[in-house]
Amino acid sequence: MTLESLVRRAALALAMIPLMAAAQYPAKPIRFVVPFAPGGSSEIIARSVAQELTTQLGVSVYVENKAGGASTIAMGDVKNAPPDGYTIILGHVGSLAVNPYAMKNHPYDVDKDFLPVALLARVPNLFVINAETVPAKDFREFIALAKAKPGVLNYGSAGNGSAGHLAFEYLKMVTGTNIQHVPYKGTGPQLQDLLGGRIEATSAGAPALMAHIKSGKLRPIAVGTPKRIAALPDTPTVAELGYPDFETSQWYGVLVPAGTPREIVLKLNAEINKALQSSHVTQRYAADNAVAEIGSPEQFAGFIAREQARWKEVVRKADIRIE
Repeated sequence: MTLESLVRRAALALAMIPLMAAAQYPAKPIRFVVPFAPGGSSEIIARSVAQELTTQLGVSVYVENKAGGASTIAMGDVKNAPPDGYTIILGHVGSLAVNPYAMKNHPYDVDKDFLPVALLARVPNLFVINAETVPAKDFREFIALAKAKPGVLNYGSAGNGSAGHLAFEYLKMVTGTNIQHVPYKGTGPQLQDLLGGRIEATSAGAPALMAHIKSGKLRPIAVGTPKRIAALPDTPTVAELGYPDFETSQWYGVLVPAGTPREIVLKLNAEINKALQSSHVTQRYAADNAVAEIGSPEQFAGFIAREQARWKEVVRKADIRIE
């Protein structure tokens, strides 16, 4: 056998290693990194899907919470993980579509360092006002009030660069209103001030607001998703109120490090889509007003690109900075 033949055989053998690994995948536990502290919608979504994947794949898919740095710590960890499908991450609107434009020294490149696998869910953003202190009965009256009193009304958010901050700045941009932003350290503190009448409005995920809406203390005036949600069938969307294409939600999806074999990406995508249609996941999602999304890696990639274009413009116009 010639040296040239040996080289060709060696190259072919090396090329077959990723294919063999993909065919045997998964052969050990999969680490599912969540860039948030335990609790909230991200936890519910990640753990419900992880539980179903564990059953389907026959190996443990365990959630590891890795909070801090506006998701940059977790994203950096997974960026540098072996691209073998055994480390996956929960990406979200902040880490994938906001941070790249709102952070001065951004430590990862969404498009180069990661591969999209599957969009998991959208959690509707609601726009609510204090039902007792704000003299507006619906969305149109609130916008009219804001235009009549520019800079007087305040809205709270869970922090600078949070989903609620971005959502309300987007609303201000399309409605041409001047409503002052008051950032808090978390959803809890800002809701305390909203319920206490110290601020007038907020935008947040449905789970954090529903109990206060049911009690009558908060009035929902609009939904950020394209369609109304089952929990609030009488609350219109911003889009149907005269602002076409308006959409804002807290969305979540799975990504893997760049270089992960295509066969593994497709395997994960198929298993995730199957999990999203299981009764366990659909019931858990319904309790959180989350909407499951079924699609291909390419569809998720296209969705990320559209969201990046949307939030890049909002970040620029609102001059949002995450330190």
